[in-house]
Amino acid sequence: MNSNAPRKSLSVIFVLCWLGLLADGYDLYVYGATLPGLIGHPPFNVTPAAAGAVGSIALVGMLLGSLIVGTLTDRFGRRRIFVGALGLFSVAMLACSAAPSWEMFAAFRFVACFGVGGLLPTAVALTNEFAPPGRKSLVLGAVLTGPAVGTVAASLSSLSLLESAGFRPVYAIGAAGLLLVPLAWFMLPESPSFLRIRLRAAEADALEAAYGLARTAEAPSSTARVSPTRALFAAGTARTTLLLWAITVLSLLTIFGVSTWLPQIMRTAGFGVGSSVSFLLAYSMGAVVGTVLASFASQKFGPRPLVIVGFVSAAAALLLMSGNPPAVLMTLLAAVAGFGGLGTQNMINDYIAQFYPSATRATGLGWALAVGRLGAIAGPAYGAMLVGFGGGVPVAAMAFAAPALLGAALMLALRAKAARQAVPAGSELVG
Repeated sequence: MNSNAPRKSLSVIFVLCWLGLLADGYDLYVYGATLPGLIGHPPFNVTPAAAGAVGSIALVGMLLGSLIVGTLTDRFGRRRIFVGALGLFSVAMLACSAAPSWEMFAAFRFVACFGVGGLLPTAVALTNEFAPPGRKSLVLGAVLTGPAVGTVAASLSSLSLLESAGFRPVYAIGAAGLLLVPLAWFMLPESPSFLRIRLRAAEADALEAAYGLARTAEAPSSTARVSPTRALFAAGTARTTLLLWAITVLSLLTIFGVSTWLPQIMRTAGFGVGSSVSFLLAYSMGAVVGTVLASFASQKFGPRPLVIVGFVSAAAALLLMSGNPPAVLMTLLAAVAGFGGLGTQNMINDYIAQFYPSATRATGLGWALAVGRLGAIAGPAYGAMLVGFGGGVPVAAMAFAAPALLGAALMLALRAKAARQAVPAGSELVG
């Protein structure tokens, strides 16, 4: 640790990142929570096929956000990107609440998801860098409960407002993230490693002293220059990078397929609007509790085994749901599926953040999530196809268990201790 006693609290950073991710989670998962009030209801009276298409198109925005903004974070710094992404998706949510047509709603939803896609890599990179070395998994796990808590908030808002007031106030609540913008602008610090790479060593030294951080490595003096994106495929990392991309695709396909369509699938199974949304609430609560428990276990065993356990848990819960058990057991299984869905993705994010060095951490996570969005994009369309097919809960549950099992198999294929040297010695990262 830095010899100077810390003068500023690290908790402010973690709380702001958590609040940003809570807003991120609300704005992302509110679509699935409001589908029962959008499909076949005024003012849009959309069909399941149209709803699935918009869900997938919006997630193209997330892909672009993860890819573009995640890379820009390692070019322009964490703080500015965090604030910009937060402001963008919050304004877009307000626009969704006032959309005069389904086409305008879809356009605003695309913009919101672009901003959402850019926030997570930035928040994870900041949290990982400032977290104490011996408690990174614990701190990151706590911060990563933000999206799941946001999903809980989206479910509760829908339960309270959807039947009585429609979808508009539920989306308007998502604009509350704007309240965080000035706080994040004035209170979030920049990444010391980013400052040092930009040859702003004095600023990096001052930040490290202020927060009691260990001193980051000096900027390389070699003239060799490697971009953050190319560094993901440097010697010893290409295989792991590709496997992590595939694992993220399968994880996000399962998450977005289930979270988008779970309420509507339950609605078609005979549950009322409120009851069907309550299954998404159980799914979200399972993700919150599961992420907290997994972060404690990850601190001791590492995130890799927790990812495997999560995938297998999700698959098992979904397969058991295919038998149409009683409502109480179905709710419990939805919670287990939430742990194995959102909870597992949080552990994947933890693994990625620990695998790549700080100079490429946001880029590595941004690219993994960007490629993973292919699964997220496929998930709603996949669910729409299942709903249109008419197989109900049994068919949908078994169909979403398959990618979870494949994800567990690929995580087993990763070496237990993959090399973390993502940049050749003597090379300089350029933004």
